[in-house]
Amino acid sequence: MKVIFAGPTLHGANLPPTADYELRPPARQGDFFRAIQDGANVIGLVDGIYEYVPAIWHKEILFGLSQGVHIFGAASMGALRAAECSAFGMVGLGEIYEGFASGALENDADVAQSHGPAEMGFIPLSEPLVNVRATISQCLQRSQITSAEHDQLQDAAVGIFFKDRTYRRVVRSAIHDADRAGAVLAVLSANNVNLKLRDAQLLVETVISTPDCRFIPEFSWTFEATSVWNAMFPRMESP
Repeated sequence: MKVIFAGPTLHGANLPPTADYELRPPARQGDFFRAIQDGANVIGLVDGIYEYVPAIWHKEILFGLSQGVHIFGAASMGALRAAECSAFGMVGLGEIYEGFASGALENDADVAQSHGPAEMGFIPLSEPLVNVRATISQCLQRSQITSAEHDQLQDAAVGIFFKDRTYRRVVRSAIHDADRAGAVLAVLSANNVNLKLRDAQLLVETVISTPDCRFIPEFSWTFEATSVWNAMFPRMESP
């Protein structure tokens, strides 16, 4: 059994036509444990929920690894957790993961994104900073904006709260000439770089290509079922 936790990052994506994995909503605390107990041998983490509920717990990831579950992370919460847990065996994928792993990215707000509910397919309602930065930089490389506009747009994007960040708002905050603002907005919209989706698609391909069986754990660490763990997950039977 293979499971991928994703929501807004994969909204509207043209996924490979396969029944090889189960797509579940963005992960929250307890979801990894339940997937493992359900019999998951391969887990891919893309999106997670964290603002109103406890976020996916690192110890759940360690538990899965200790049980021989292949665990991959990319694009959003997955990239964050992979950077934090790579030393224990979680595998990170993609450019965003590399950014967190190297320290080039340090803030979870860089990948945060407001989105609609499950009933609306987790439709994105704001633009994540990693995508906006990449889009602005690409427009500069293509000489579609000036160097000064690039810097103004980047500064504006960083200064906007993640729930409010849209290309329209970024442009309005950075460029005050109405005609030029309209032209720049059109350029950004036409050259949108979706780094999160790109990395998430890499994760989906990796999950599909990974054998649907567990590996034999051979780590230098041992999973410890602490009193807190046992209180949260009192029935810790192996699947």
